[in-house]
Amino acid sequence: MAEKKHRGTLCVQAGWTPKKGEPRVLPIYQSTTFKYDNSEQMARLFDLKDTGYFYTRLQNPTNDAVAAKIAALEGGVAAMLTSSGQAASFYAVFNICEAGDHFISSGTIYGGTYNLFGVTMKKMGIECTFIDPEATDEEIEKAFRPNTKCFFGETISNPGGKIFDIERFARMAHAHGVPLIVDNTFATPINCRPFEWGADIVTHSTTKYMDGHATAVGGCIVDSGKFDWMAHADKFPGLCRPDESYHGLTYAESFGAGAYITKATAQLMRDLGSIQSPENAFLLNLGLETLHLRMKRHCENAQTVAAFLHDDPRVAWVSYAGLPDDPHHERARKYLPDGGCGVIAFGLKGTREDAIRFMDRLKMICIVTHVADARTCVLHPASHTHRQLSDEQLREAGVAPDLIRLSVGIEDVEDILADIRQALAD
Repeated sequence: MAEKKHRGTLCVQAGWTPKKGEPRVLPIYQSTTFKYDNSEQMARLFDLKDTGYFYTRLQNPTNDAVAAKIAALEGGVAAMLTSSGQAASFYAVFNICEAGDHFISSGTIYGGTYNLFGVTMKKMGIECTFIDPEATDEEIEKAFRPNTKCFFGETISNPGGKIFDIERFARMAHAHGVPLIVDNTFATPINCRPFEWGADIVTHSTTKYMDGHATAVGGCIVDSGKFDWMAHADKFPGLCRPDESYHGLTYAESFGAGAYITKATAQLMRDLGSIQSPENAFLLNLGLETLHLRMKRHCENAQTVAAFLHDDPRVAWVSYAGLPDDPHHERARKYLPDGGCGVIAFGLKGTREDAIRFMDRLKMICIVTHVADARTCVLHPASHTHRQLSDEQLREAGVAPDLIRLSVGIEDVEDILADIRQALAD
């Protein structure tokens, strides 16, 4: 049995194990195609009878090494990189849903994902019911239907900073024979590993903390390998019945614990092609090597800034689970004992114009359509990332009109505080 490594070591060492004479640093396999000696070798690859590479739209050695590192960090059996976090969320659900199916999602999720599930996938014939994750079990149970195929939530909601009760929703999902999918972008596997609390599939926007430097857009899906698809074969025909596009191969029978990611790669990536570029995967790997160091600094800085905002009379409210009086503090202690993330949601006393005036007066902290990288940045979701949502949808997503999303970086915290102080000054 291989020696179990700590997460900090996995950040640096997992995924790429060079042989004698090979590069010590993961190389970029910047090639669309790969050579084989005869037609039979290529045919076996297309039939999924052999492993290997033949076209980067499906798989690439650089991407696979980085995916393996993320799978190791999460404690999963397999992973697949995608071109963006949005692609990861879409593929994760679409891999087990088809027209006529239904799934459930927490309503307090990123606005882009909310729109993907509630509008775009609805056009494809897949219906999503959004629930209040703080509702009672009895209320949430009503959302399940015979054609429900999965349950989705975010470990730490974007932008509200609410903590998802993973264990509770895993129990509910499994009682109905469906997997729990958790977007672990904000927590990262450094601060939370949802599989340890019963989740079955994890997604990431690797664009955020994993990359950490705002250099490369990307996503990832990780499978725990623990959900028994064949035990619910009628619910999941795509995994448990023959795929005629692969000569009648049945993924759950042929690939066991690797069935979910194999299907996502061989079928969805083959047909839809949202592959992460090898160069972006290379940059992602560089970010992963310091993830365990950066997350500690993000959380330390955010805790200090959140405490400052909490005590400032010009601030109306602060949502940060690290604060002792936050409604989700005890839940954060359970799931995120080493810290959550660097993202704080807060509102100022006054009007929406006061919030905009505050952001415009910031000097070091920039207004950007991004979150969770090394530099402190700020955004007004109701005006920017979530502006496609109605007021009712904003409330369902936990986004108040005055909500300011502050993503605390890894700069010296005194400089961050100084910029906030001068922006708040009359």
